[in-house]
Amino acid sequence: MTKPSIQVEVIIEIPRGSFLKRGSTGQLDFISPLPCPFNYGSIPAFIGLEGDLLDAVVLGPRLPLGSKISVSAWGAIGVYDRGLYDDKLICSSSPITLRQQQLIVLFFSFYAKAKCLLNIFRGRQGRHGCTGWGSAKAAIAKATPRAEMDWHGPTIPF
Repeated sequence: MTKPSIQVEVIIEIPRGSFLKRGSTGQLDFISPLPCPFNYGSIPAFIGLEGDLLDAVVLGPRLPLGSKISVSAWGAIGVYDRGLYDDKLICSSSPITLRQQQLIVLFFSFYAKAKCLLNIFRGRQGRHGCTGWGSAKAAIAKATPRAEMDWHGPTIPF
């Protein structure tokens, strides 16, 4: 892997090992039957294409809920949820190996299928799927800097 050129600040919403899935506003979205395999949060400086804060995965040891961490973004995973495209930056203090990259893509492919089932149960329609590994720079370029937008939460209910 090449050295990342993007340093981001992430706020942890779901600590590694947690069963509770919360959104960027702190509201409980669902209880997972499986623990989250990594720290999951958002980058408060950017709004993603679906109207919520840009998502971020932080690899490494469990971080406390609400903690802020400055970390390198090495890539991004593209995910469709209810027809809305959503990038998830993949962050770590050390380079992402090819094996880690493959496992992350596999996880989000499974995650997209699970979200599809959850949304069918909730009566929500739209495309679901994982588009695979991409560039962190490209994901941030698609996002809107939060300073340019008066953001008060997701544009659609989760």
